[in-house]
Amino acid sequence: MRRPVLILSLLPALVLSLIAPLTPATASAGAISWAPCAEDPSAECGTLTVPVDWRRPRGETFELALARRKASDPAARIGSLVINPGGPGGSGVDAVVGGYLGFTPEITSRFDVVGFDPRGVARSHPVLCSLELALQAPDPLSIRDQAGFDALLAHNRRYRDDCRARTGPLFDHVDTGSVVRDLDALRAALGDDKLTYYGISYGTLIGQLYAERFPHRIRALALDSNMDHSLGTRAFLDTESWTAQDSFDEFVAWCERTRTCALHGRDVRTVWADLLARAERGELSLPGSPEIKLGKLDLIGQAFGAFYGPAFKELAEFLVALESGAATARPILTPPSTASSASSAEQAINDPTRVFCQDYLLPIRDYRAYEQHLRRSARIAPDMLVSAAAHPITAACLGTEAPIPNPQHRLRVDGTPPLLLGNALHDPATGYPWAVSAARQIGREARLITYEGWGHGIYGRGDCPTRAIDAYLVSVDPPERGLRCQAVPPAEMSALRHRPPTGPIPGLPGYRLTR
Repeated sequence: MRRPVLILSLLPALVLSLIAPLTPATASAGAISWAPCAEDPSAECGTLTVPVDWRRPRGETFELALARRKASDPAARIGSLVINPGGPGGSGVDAVVGGYLGFTPEITSRFDVVGFDPRGVARSHPVLCSLELALQAPDPLSIRDQAGFDALLAHNRRYRDDCRARTGPLFDHVDTGSVVRDLDALRAALGDDKLTYYGISYGTLIGQLYAERFPHRIRALALDSNMDHSLGTRAFLDTESWTAQDSFDEFVAWCERTRTCALHGRDVRTVWADLLARAERGELSLPGSPEIKLGKLDLIGQAFGAFYGPAFKELAEFLVALESGAATARPILTPPSTASSASSAEQAINDPTRVFCQDYLLPIRDYRAYEQHLRRSARIAPDMLVSAAAHPITAACLGTEAPIPNPQHRLRVDGTPPLLLGNALHDPATGYPWAVSAARQIGREARLITYEGWGHGIYGRGDCPTRAIDAYLVSVDPPERGLRCQAVPPAEMSALRHRPPTGPIPGLPGYRLTR
């Protein structure tokens, strides 16, 4: 039985044939040769040579893929703004070439916006793995005994061995600590004495660790939808279950007060419970695709993906279509095109899960402990049951040997200029408590913007958070402490946000957000 695999990128699970550089240029060490990007010549692409292992800087190297859009007003140019769109697995090259982050003219006129594909991702020596093995992964919600738990560990071991063999030495050096070293090399190669950076979701971890390791090389750091790198297994799973359930509760409340919700006037929780039961019995199919069966985690992932927008209206319509069997609504996540078993055996995908496994050591001793985590999560999240981001990635990393290159710890930041953090109260993936915790760990240097609404990422959600982040990046003047920004209603937000979501996206290998 194939199970949902956590997909952590803007372009989930790229087939090897699609992973091609946007530029033929190869930069020498410490220098960048820019050339028009093949996909869009109005942007420039290049590469920067960096070590596979920063402990051996004269050893094997690889090319870090880059993209840049120059400031539209050279006379007002401040410098470079380096961005990361999240993940792990989000492509900064795609974000810049496609303009996915939606920066205002206040930013694009004054900064060269520069994106990079982190090591192991997309064009930067991607971590390659067998699609066939990825599709054989056990369903994390279908493990019933110690034998099933042992089968999960055995699969993870085979999958790691396959990925390591296909990827080479970089497979063991894709941790965010190494990405931070790459980022500092990029800053220097761009000619910037100090770094100006915007990171969202998993990109905030890059910024947090950069502040810890290079505090005096920062000009401005804007961290949108924050990770908390201090959490162990229980705290990580519990907080992620809580924030997923919080988003579900907000969806229910929206349907109760909104006449245009397709489930308005009905008991949304009962409808959802019935659909989960049908999914568990194997009776639920994707609308319009009866051959594609949805399991429990598939269904949970569809809702979780909708909460990123939030796409509450679309989710309600999708659930009604699932209930009736009518092909009247598009799914939130679209499955990959069906491939024959022969072709899937030959295909390699870019799976950035290894990045998370080298940043978070989340051990679970045995099936008894695993079951206890699932039961506790279901008590915390009686509707969602689990986080479609946290629980699959935790399962996929089980069996990772200690020590890992970048283990969890409380942040130790000192000597930076003011750092700007932001988070939505009802973020489904990086819960608001994570941002509060990260700000407290950073201490007096941190300023936290609270967006009193929904979804993942606060930049672009109305004037208040957007102007505050713009003003900080331009002037390095943070907003007053305790800034709270009023929510934009979900229906209006759906019309405003056309960019792909960033950060964790649940689904099968090759799934993508429906356009």
